[in-house]
Amino acid sequence: MTQGGHALASRTPFAAPEILGGNEAAMKQSWKLSIACFLVAGAAAIGPACAQELVKIGLPMPLTGVLSAVGQQAVAGARLYMTLHGDTVAGRKVQLIVKDDTSVPDVSKRIAQEMIVNDKVDLIGGGLTPNVLAIAPLVTEAKKATVIMVSGTSLVIGRSDYFVRTSWTHGQQASVLADWAAKNGSKRVTIVSSDWAPGAEASGVFSEYFTKAGGEIIETIKVPLANPDFAPFLQRATDTHPDTLFVFVPSGQAGTFAKQFVERGLNKSGIKLIGPGDISDDNDLPGMSDAMIGTITAGFYSADHSSQLNAQYVAAFKKANPNMRPNFISVSAYDGMHLIYEALRKTGGKTDGDALIKAMKGMTWESPRGPVTIDPETRDIVQNIYLRKVEKKKGQLYNVEFATFPAVKDPAQTKK
Repeated sequence: MTQGGHALASRTPFAAPEILGGNEAAMKQSWKLSIACFLVAGAAAIGPACAQELVKIGLPMPLTGVLSAVGQQAVAGARLYMTLHGDTVAGRKVQLIVKDDTSVPDVSKRIAQEMIVNDKVDLIGGGLTPNVLAIAPLVTEAKKATVIMVSGTSLVIGRSDYFVRTSWTHGQQASVLADWAAKNGSKRVTIVSSDWAPGAEASGVFSEYFTKAGGEIIETIKVPLANPDFAPFLQRATDTHPDTLFVFVPSGQAGTFAKQFVERGLNKSGIKLIGPGDISDDNDLPGMSDAMIGTITAGFYSADHSSQLNAQYVAAFKKANPNMRPNFISVSAYDGMHLIYEALRKTGGKTDGDALIKAMKGMTWESPRGPVTIDPETRDIVQNIYLRKVEKKKGQLYNVEFATFPAVKDPAQTKK
């Protein structure tokens, strides 16, 4: 299939002049702001006047704990956007306030409360699914526009009218992959999935679409999220004699899974390995075994995605983060910041939650992942889903895209 033809916004989140020489308009505005603050200081009122110019964006993210790699990629993507596009938009200075929620929902809730009450943040960037669910009542009461940069669980978007998503939904990927697998030789599938909401959703959608297409789900095997040892679950899956293994593990655990997959000899068993993009996370692939070559996944972003925009993004990301390769989470946060900047431009710098959400609805732009749109009715992301095969290129493993399913909506939303 080929990429769908969207009518794209003229402004992209990666304008070349801003990469090469910085945003001249933003620099001029920054000088104006500095002069204004200097003059206000002369009037002995620097604190309130200059603070009023700030737009504060709170990022409660998992920087330590079981899913710390997720938060690190999200923060890196958000910071890269500001590095490349300046820290001033619509006449106002932007400040990121990053705090570690340690992957724990209660901690995320406490941090979000502190950000709203003490830090006076104007917007929030949402992280893991349980953590986003925990902060939903807070952002709703405070009317703070919240851009979900990580969570891919479908039901999350409906928990607050102040949620907008720039990440993905597990249903988008699992539905596409299930249909493809059923048409390409998979008849009997065993599922191995992390035991939490995202895993349940990915597995459930895959099962629904695969069985509708005539396939059989032999068994769904749940693996503990914290400190998983995949070996016994892989052995159990092997004993079911499937022709295909559908696996969902969160980004950051894929390396451990791949190691144990090889240790159990499953790479030589003839069982096909498929799953959402998490199992061949771009950041994990360089450390994985060549046994991953041939693994088929469905995802919305690959560091190998063929576009000039993405080539620029990958180069800039690696320069800013030498020990990391950008993955799907980084680009979700990067696009989250783009959405925030463009919404602020549309509101003239006003940070009223209702005004920002209204500005974000229906927004379309070209991302390093391809064309994306915020559905004006659901506030959820519409994007291309790509089928990819792990291949070795220039001595490193990459997810190489071989088919494109354009403008995919969350299947749960299309049923309503």
